[in-house]
Amino acid sequence: MIETRPAPERAYLIGVQLPGTTSKALAEQMRELAELTRTAGGEVAGSDVQRRDEVEPALFVGRGKVDEIRGHREDLRLDLVICNEDLSPRQQRNLEKELGLRVVDRTELILDIFAQHARTREGRLQVEAAQLRHLLPRLVGAYDYHRQMGGIGTRGGPGEAQIEVERRRIRRRMRDLEQELAQVRAQRVQQRAGRQRSDLPTVAIVGYTNAGKSTLINALTGAGVLAEDSLFATLDPTTRRLHLPGGRDVLLTDTVGFIQKLPTDLVAAFRATLEEVTYAGVVLHVVDAAAEAAQEQARTVDEILAELGAADKPRVVALNKVDLLGPVTLRRAMRAFSERYAAPVPISALRGSGLDALGDAIDAATGDRYVPLEVLIPYGREGMLQELRQYGGLESVEYRERGTYVRGRAPRELAHRFQPYQTD
Repeated sequence: MIETRPAPERAYLIGVQLPGTTSKALAEQMRELAELTRTAGGEVAGSDVQRRDEVEPALFVGRGKVDEIRGHREDLRLDLVICNEDLSPRQQRNLEKELGLRVVDRTELILDIFAQHARTREGRLQVEAAQLRHLLPRLVGAYDYHRQMGGIGTRGGPGEAQIEVERRRIRRRMRDLEQELAQVRAQRVQQRAGRQRSDLPTVAIVGYTNAGKSTLINALTGAGVLAEDSLFATLDPTTRRLHLPGGRDVLLTDTVGFIQKLPTDLVAAFRATLEEVTYAGVVLHVVDAAAEAAQEQARTVDEILAELGAADKPRVVALNKVDLLGPVTLRRAMRAFSERYAAPVPISALRGSGLDALGDAIDAATGDRYVPLEVLIPYGREGMLQELRQYGGLESVEYRERGTYVRGRAPRELAHRFQPYQTD
C-alpha cells in the first residue's frame, strides 16, 4: 500500500517594518521566516510587509491590510497566516476572527519546528515546557478551537487536547515539567563535572542555525550527528572527543543553533543546554560565510553569547561553506570577518578542507592552560607517557637508553605528576 503524505499547509507571511528597521534587514527576516515555514512543513503561498510607525495594537497590521489578506484567502487557498513578530493574545485572537484562518506568530513557528526535531527526553521536555509557557496566556474562550485542528504551530506539546483548554491542568503539567527539567539539569551538572575531572579542555560549538555545526562536528570527530540543510536540524547537545593535530585531545560539544529573535521561552527552556556554552573553556563560532546575511547572523550570535555571559571567552571563528564562494568573494569575506574577529579560519566542513588549520587554532586557544615539559619517562612507565599524550601534547619523542625523552606540554593542574621525570 502506497502511503500518501498530506499536502503542505499553505501559509501567508506578514511582516511589519518599524522605524529603525531597514528594508534590507526586514527582507532578510522575511526570507528567514519563509525558510522556517518550509522547515515546519508548510508552503509559502504569499507574503507582504507593511510600513508602520508602530504595531497596530489590536490587529498587528492595519485594517486595510487585514481586508487585503482576507481577499487572498480563497484564490491562494490559504490555511494559515504567519506573522514575523510575537503577537499578543489579543492580536492573535482578533486576526483569527477577522481572517477566518489560524494565525501563528514567530515563536509558535519556531516551537513547532523544535517539537518536530526534539529526539531525546530532555529535548522533548524542554520544548513542551516552552510551548505551554507560550500557550497559557492565550487560553481564552473560542480561541482554543483551532488547536484541535492540528498543523503548524500545534505539534508536540502535552499531547492531550483537554490539557490545552484547562488552565489548571496546564499549570499542573508545567510544575511537573519543571521538576523533571530540574532533574535533567542536575544530571547535566554531574556530566559536566565528570568531563571537568577528565582534565580535558572543553570547546562549545555555537553558530547561527544551519551554519553547518553538525556537519563540522561529524567531519572532526565522526560523531554521526544528524546534519540536514534545514533550520534547527539538531537540538540535543552531543559531546565527542576531538584529537588535535598537536597530539592533545579536547571535548567538543554541539549546541542548539541561534537565530534572530530567539524566543525568550526557548532560552528559558533550553537553559541546561545553553549552559554548555557558559561552562566551556573555548567557544568555536561557526559562520555560514556563503549566507547573504552572514554579518548579521554573526552579530546575532555575538548578542546571544553576551546574554549568556560568554562573550569574553576565548573564541575560534570558522568561516564555513567557503567551497560555495569564488576567490574574490572569499577574499572579501575574509577581510570583513578579520575586522570583526581575530584570525578567522576558512573551512568547508562538507568537503573537509581547512580542518587541520582549524584544529591548530583550537589547539592554540586551549593552550594557555598548559605548561611546557621536558621529561624522561622510564621504560615500564608507559602509562605516564600515554597520560601526557592524552591530556597534554607531544612535540617530540626520542627513545634513549634509560627511557623515552619527551618534549611536550601538560595541563597546569597535572604538571606535578610529571615532576619526578623532569630533566635538568
